[in-house]
Amino acid sequence: MNKYLERIVDALDIETFVICRDEDEGMDIIRKMMGEMGLKDVDIVFCQHRGPGARIRARGYIFRSGDHYGWLKEAE
Repeated sequence: MNKYLERIVDALDIETFVICRDEDEGMDIIRKMMGEMGLKDVDIVFCQHRGPGARIRARGYIFRSGDHYGWLKEAE
């Protein structure tokens, strides 16, 4: 994991407008993009298709509640 991502306590939110045919394609694009960023656990928080694309808000979890937090390793 990226050393800076380990310092995040919970999640990283991204909101953007994606050019796509429909909401399904837009959500697929965002999940793949966040996967390439190293965020494997992703929730789509909001998605609305309008015109040429979709407004999408996604949350990539670095740590969920109860995970073994990376930032605690430094304290140990």
